Amino acid sequence: MDFALIFQSIVLGVLQGLTEFLPISSSAHLIIVPWLFGWDNAVLTSLPFDVALHLGTLVSVLAYFWQDWGRLLRAGVGVVAERKIGDDPDRRLAWLILIGCIPGAVIGALAESKVEEIFHAPNAPLALQAVIVMALIFAALGLFLFLAERLAKHLRGMTQMKFWDAILIGAAQALAIFPGVSRSGATITAGLFLGLKRDDAARFSFLLGAPIIAGAGLKSMYDLYQDAQRGAFGTGDLFLYLIGFASAAITGFLTIRFLLKYLQRNSTDIFVYYRWVMAAAIIALALLRG
Repeated sequence: MDFALIFQSIVLGVLQGLTEFLPISSSAHLIIVPWLFGWDNAVLTSLPFDVALHLGTLVSVLAYFWQDWGRLLRAGVGVVAERKIGDDPDRRLAWLILIGCIPGAVIGALAESKVEEIFHAPNAPLALQAVIVMALIFAALGLFLFLAERLAKHLRGMTQMKFWDAILIGAAQALAIFPGVSRSGATITAGLFLGLKRDDAARFSFLLGAPIIAGAGLKSMYDLYQDAQRGAFGTGDLFLYLIGFASAAITGFLTIRFLLKYLQRNSTDIFVYYRWVMAAAIIALALLRG
């Protein structure tokens, strides 16, 4: 096994764990970093590897919120058994997460393949136009996050969320099919616009994202199983997937813990400025490379 590939898979896993939960777009970083350093290995630039990284962050969000998931599971069973939601906060939250997943699932099913053709073509050079568009999207989400911090009062908690809050945040999550948007960035921004407290906006964002990541991961695992049956990849490929998966899971867990504590006392402005600086740097590099 090439140690350079092992190093690259670790770096990409750590990058995924950081950027999946920070509102700075994991997909954009996973496209830009290999492009910047010339990491063109077919495995590390493939969609299956990208999904392995997302599955790692799924494990981290399941592990960090394991108590929440236990309560939500019991609440869901209670809703099915009694056929009512009532005033129980866990039942309401489970219902809000369920309906919030609908927009992302529908839009993702309809449009994700087209977006992948543009930004995720395996073994193909990333087009200059795609890089610039990604950078502009990166900056635009930063602008919306900047406005959300200043135009809304962040006073509501998750227990005060309504039906349309979940729908609107779920619709924002659907925009994450575009690299540069960021699933957590879009949903946290929407939550802030709707008046949620910063840490509650982040917490709901992470809980809402888990079913979407799980669904995409299950589909990809089925595709990988079919590839394995045809001998489309070997154990060396699987080893790189596992390294990336583990790196993303560990880093993601630590990132969730950091961000929730950070947002209790701080705004999201640091991520806004990071987005703007990175967007400018990406455009400059793209133009220099031609």
